[in-house]
Amino acid sequence: MVTVEADQVRVEFRLTGGQLGCPGCEGVLAPWGWARRRRVRGVGSLRPRRARCPGCLVTHVLLPVTVLLRRADAAEVIGAALTARAAGVGHRRIAGWLGVPAGTVRGWLRRMRGRLAAVRVHFLRVARLAGVDQGVPTALGSPWRDALAAVGAAAVAVTARFGTSGVIGPVTAWQVASASSGGRLLSPGWPAGSVGARSNTSCP
Repeated sequence: MVTVEADQVRVEFRLTGGQLGCPGCEGVLAPWGWARRRRVRGVGSLRPRRARCPGCLVTHVLLPVTVLLRRADAAEVIGAALTARAAGVGHRRIAGWLGVPAGTVRGWLRRMRGRLAAVRVHFLRVARLAGVDQGVPTALGSPWRDALAAVGAAAVAVTARFGTSGVIGPVTAWQVASASSGGRLLSPGWPAGSVGARSNTSCP
């Protein structure tokens, strides 16, 4: 799986033009059909492009930064839930506000709760790599708020370096989070000590 920008026209242009590198080797990705179509709350109908590396023969789904791997909700929807939890809101209220099943929201929060410290470190590393003289956010006394502050710091650093506007609109903190995690923000085993640069082929 490779994260790409949200604009599918731009993705297709880059893919057919040989501008997408393989994250597993030095090869260049080529078109290889499409992944299955699915509905994503907050995005609508989504059918990501598939690509194949002629060098290592591995296929990849080109996942836009507006979504996370194996999630039926947009990154912005999940991000809104995490932000509300950092503000002290419970999962049932969050679910009612977002129109998402309570069990789904509870699952997001449980997954994130078990990795808050690692997530904070990951996004602070992203901020330091993307920014110049990027300061560490002041500790806020809450693992949730500290992790979200690190996401915000990474977004500030990335947009300061690459710009605040993407092809189809403003670059958001949760697009930066999706891109820099390779779409794996809530996936098992993430983060594993890297900033996800090899799985992300573009800024949002």
